[in-house]
Amino acid sequence: MLMKHTLMGAAVALALSAGSALAAVSADEAAKLGTSLTPFGAEKAGNADGSIPEWTGGITQPPAGFKGGGQHHIDPFPDDKPLFTITKANLDQYRDKLSAGQIALFEAYPETFQMPVYQSRRSGSAPQWVYDNTIKNATSAKLVAGGNGFADAYGGIPFAIPQNGLEALWNHIVRYRGTYITRRSAEVAVQRNGAFSPVVSETEALFRYYDPKGSYGDLKNILFYYLSFTKSPARLAGGAALVHETLDQVKEQRQAWAYAAGQRRVRRAPNLAYDTPIAASEGLRTADDTDMFNGAPDRYEWKLLGKKELYIPYNNYKISSPGVKYKDVLQVGHLNPALTRNELHRVWVVEGTLKPGARHIYSKRTLYLDEDSWQAAIVDQYDGRGELWRVSVAYLKNYYDLPTTWSAMEAFHDLQSRRYHVQNLDSEEPATVDFTKATPEDSYFTPSALRRRGTR
Repeated sequence: MLMKHTLMGAAVALALSAGSALAAVSADEAAKLGTSLTPFGAEKAGNADGSIPEWTGGITQPPAGFKGGGQHHIDPFPDDKPLFTITKANLDQYRDKLSAGQIALFEAYPETFQMPVYQSRRSGSAPQWVYDNTIKNATSAKLVAGGNGFADAYGGIPFAIPQNGLEALWNHIVRYRGTYITRRSAEVAVQRNGAFSPVVSETEALFRYYDPKGSYGDLKNILFYYLSFTKSPARLAGGAALVHETLDQVKEQRQAWAYAAGQRRVRRAPNLAYDTPIAASEGLRTADDTDMFNGAPDRYEWKLLGKKELYIPYNNYKISSPGVKYKDVLQVGHLNPALTRNELHRVWVVEGTLKPGARHIYSKRTLYLDEDSWQAAIVDQYDGRGELWRVSVAYLKNYYDLPTTWSAMEAFHDLQSRRYHVQNLDSEEPATVDFTKATPEDSYFTPSALRRRGTR
């Protein structure tokens, strides 16, 4: 059962849909942020039985020995042991705190899929300037263009006290992940028999929405720039891609370019949006599956269904530890459960139903958003017949060098083909995400700059 929505009447929450464009919350309501609510709008208090603790600020200092600059993260909770493990045999005891997709994974892989459950640690945290902006946004942010964008919010969560499903969805789309990042990581499509071949890339992203020196007026409809250079295997090495991610993608669609190493030419890429299949995933991930959900929300009616206590991946440091081999992470059907960590947390439940006449391979998608960070932890996706088809899982952890809560890696399961795709494997790479490099100018992310860099 969904818990009663604590910020507004449940009836109002259920009635509000994607087409709503309400005004920002009142100053009195926003005053709860940082008092009874966390600065991001989560309930500061724990739950009734204490299995979800009070939020007291999350991780505020890296563990001893951590130096940053792309160093793989040290587990801040090395002595924690599982409290219990959910298996197919005891599934009924915990069914009410699992999503339909999680339950389906137990049904699909009854002998091997498990969820070790640990002590819940509300480790989520963010810089004070992001908190400050989030509190300012609460009384100014508003949906525009029918919900395809928002205005008068910058550098923080736009709708910390959401009034409808679209506002909650935008909180996930523009959640904090630093300003400029670089990363080398692998993605793999794992076949039904467990076979896989990693594709390794070096990526860079400049989140213009989180430039501390910027403002909403500086965005010019650009949320971020993204660059990716493929390093291996040899048949793909040298290729590159550039993306300009727009805020309102109905007004101005995402712009993308591809560099072909063999031809040494930059070409405008087709519009990578909605249900366009991503080639590197072998069709297991759509363009808007990436990052659990991204891009234009206009093909769905979005509803905010309230909150629920859910076992979700959290504080997953072990699975991305240096020295962990990809072959030990990637098993038939799913990731190695022994390397995962799950905790009980409150999540916002957001449901998107395909609009009449709209086209998409998913007729419905249900997102479970961690209340402390707005990061989607689980997404259940349904096919045109209304049957559960795919399940996306984000293995969250606190990147305490910023700090922020983000996924260590993401797995996209196809329940019909029994294959899955994984992004952001980096335990075999020399480093993980680096947030410390100097922020480049916008001109660094242009097609001409891509051509110059691609010829090196």
